[in-house]
Amino acid sequence: MAGKGKRVIPRVIPRVVPISPAQSAPPPEEIRPGQSIELLKELHILTRDGKLNQDSRRKLKQVYHLYHFIEPLLDEVMAANGDLTLADHGAGKSYLGFILYDLFLKDRQSGHIFGIETRPELVEKSQELAARLEFQRMAFLNLSVEESIASSALPERIDIVTALHACNTATDDAIRFALQKQAQFIVLVPCCQAEVAAVLRKNKNASFTKTPLSELWRHPIHSREFGSHLTNVLRCLLLESHGYQVTVTELVGWEHSMKNELIVARRHGAARGNARERLEAILGELNLAELKPRFAY
Repeated sequence: MAGKGKRVIPRVIPRVVPISPAQSAPPPEEIRPGQSIELLKELHILTRDGKLNQDSRRKLKQVYHLYHFIEPLLDEVMAANGDLTLADHGAGKSYLGFILYDLFLKDRQSGHIFGIETRPELVEKSQELAARLEFQRMAFLNLSVEESIASSALPERIDIVTALHACNTATDDAIRFALQKQAQFIVLVPCCQAEVAAVLRKNKNASFTKTPLSELWRHPIHSREFGSHLTNVLRCLLLESHGYQVTVTELVGWEHSMKNELIVARRHGAARGNARERLEAILGELNLAELKPRFAY
């Protein structure tokens, strides 16, 4: 019993509202007809028992999102040539190559995908998986950039070059390969750009007397972020100076990855008139002249 003068607060029992199955668990992402279930398991998009969980739904969504950007390029090349060659540089486990083959080339009679990777154990694993899946028009090469440019194992010309999350200067190496192979399309998702930021930091004291713009990278966190952004700007100017039309967008939402800048370059032959001059001017203004061999060739 409540004491004298004390207010009694009645107990409130919350009302429970039933949740329908549709509300409690959203339906899984749709697996496209004909997709290789074994491949999706190998890529950890499906669990070992062939199910989708929350993490694998997210991965599958990203796969389809990436394919959405690349499929029109594959269609265009195939329609024009009746064939296509695609080289995935810094392929790693060849995640991208396998997905493109499975969704686009598997049921066609032409088209070839090359995965280029410097780690022999990853090349061997990809070769074994392609053989098991009977993806006969895939090849995996244990080559450096220099070797891949001159290798007889690759065609003289490659239609599409991709480099997704190729770390630091590996993206620049892929660009150099693509230019040498006269690629029609180049698809890049750069990652971990450290070289430009390192040169900014090294020359920081000299830059203070050269330009007030050095305030943009005076603090370490700013030099890292500004260096990363500047790297991609220089890459775009380089591509434009070689006759490519460049589009820059984001690959996935920022909630998934901070390394998601997508650069798509289309070769049309006419170089942007002032691209090289502006590139060289930026290198000079920001005290980065030593990087000219990488960005202004």
